[in-house]
Amino acid sequence: MPTVHLLDYVAGNVRSLVNAINKVGYDVEWVKNPEDLKNADKLILPGVGHFGHCLSQLSEGGYLEPIKKHIDSGKPFMGICVGLQALFEGSEEDPDVPGLGLIQKRMSKFDDSAKSVPHIGWNSAMNTSVGPLGAQSFCGLSPDSKYYYVHSYAAFYTPGVLEKDGWSVATATYGKEEFIGAIAKGNIFATQFHPEKSGQAGLRTIRAFLDGDQMQSPTPDTSVSRENKYGLTRRVIACLDVRTNDSGDLVVTKGDQYDVREKDGVNSGGQVRNLGKPVDMAKKYYEQGADEVTFLNITSFRNCPVADTPMLEILRRASETVFVPLTIGGGIKDTVDPDGTCISALDVATMYFKSGADKVSIGSDAVIAAEQYYEAGEKLSGKTAIETISSAYGNQAVVVSVDPKRVYVNGPEDTKHHTIRTRYPNSSGQSFCWYQCTIKGGREARDLDVWQLAKAVEAMGAGELLLNCIDKDGSNSGFDLELINDVKTAIKIPVIASSGAGNPGHFAEVFERTTTDAALGAGMFHRGEYTVSDVKDYLSGQGFLVRKPETDI
Repeated sequence: MPTVHLLDYVAGNVRSLVNAINKVGYDVEWVKNPEDLKNADKLILPGVGHFGHCLSQLSEGGYLEPIKKHIDSGKPFMGICVGLQALFEGSEEDPDVPGLGLIQKRMSKFDDSAKSVPHIGWNSAMNTSVGPLGAQSFCGLSPDSKYYYVHSYAAFYTPGVLEKDGWSVATATYGKEEFIGAIAKGNIFATQFHPEKSGQAGLRTIRAFLDGDQMQSPTPDTSVSRENKYGLTRRVIACLDVRTNDSGDLVVTKGDQYDVREKDGVNSGGQVRNLGKPVDMAKKYYEQGADEVTFLNITSFRNCPVADTPMLEILRRASETVFVPLTIGGGIKDTVDPDGTCISALDVATMYFKSGADKVSIGSDAVIAAEQYYEAGEKLSGKTAIETISSAYGNQAVVVSVDPKRVYVNGPEDTKHHTIRTRYPNSSGQSFCWYQCTIKGGREARDLDVWQLAKAVEAMGAGELLLNCIDKDGSNSGFDLELINDVKTAIKIPVIASSGAGNPGHFAEVFERTTTDAALGAGMFHRGEYTVSDVKDYLSGQGFLVRKPETDI
């Protein structure tokens, strides 16, 4: 197979990019030092996370000048995410660190006054030079496709300026802000979105770049109006709880209020509920159109070295066939191997990123960190898992998963915690409640409410909040809308609604009645009652914008 050079400078999940490149018929040769760039024909610069961290890594490694020489020589160059941002003068994210300066413009942060930041999800990439239904696109981009973005900083678009300098520009809109989603000129092509995480549409752009196929003539779908067709879609996430069963095999399971053992049936024997194999099910949900797949490891591998944790192999295998974002939760913390070796949470996260994860989810340790944050007078330590991982890989790489449960009280004066008046009083007639955080899979309650937790982890650098609800888990009665709306008023980062989904109508309800940024389903998918496609078809029929899976690259 033909070869493309990939620059390895600890830029997050590059395994998925390698898998995507292999998928479209190319081999990867790693650039491990600046001298290797002399041998590169086609070069891809990936990048995940913090602008300053990535550019500093490149500078300290001696790569910046060789990259400029590669571009100046006319050889093909592709930048992804921070790889696109590197082409600009600099970024508000770290004003003291310069970019390559090929484009005289700086990156700025999204306005979070009326929307969640980071911008996470599937959005458009519209060619500005030919209009919304134009006859041509560049590097495989299609006006009818959606691409996966995850970033807090962007190059905001000014009509005509870059085009006058010979650049082809594709834009996306988030809220009222239009920004550059992709850009091309001569031998240069760069995307703010992640093509390796954008399904078939993303694979098509990678193949077009590698094949040198810069201009195409797509056939746009004119049956849908622009205002209903372009912009950020509603994300539907499939979640797989993974643990060992009683035979020692890793299986996907699902609990009722976090209890994963069978409760009925003559032959059940209280066995761990086995709903399938993790890798096979992840592939199935990807093919059905899941926008993301989340693995939550609920088994503690206490006697297993971190480097040998079975979840690493699951990620490696899943990332070979699943080209949407993968999140892994469970065990992302400072730990000690059986031989006494201390391994930091950052090192654990790095292992997962290198194995195919795009995001890591932190649960119980986030609650403990939040408690310490308030004990210290709301001061950051700089040492928590959230802080160390987000500073290296960006806050979009860190999800905090919280497991709250309702605690009813007579009124706000009866507790120091943040309360709501609920429409669903308990059997004693109490109509006020607060949401208590728990740890250890819901088994241990803490003196911390979900508002406190949300504000603390946002301050530490978390990029998303996975909002579970113990009271709703396994109920198939719909999401806890009161909980979701309450938490959304506390923070600016995106919230993923979880727990309680039992049918497609519950997804429509949570998107209609809350401002949640995404919604997650599990049991209803695992049991085969509904598919991800069923949910998306229903949402589309209700007027919600969703990404439809593509079958051809």
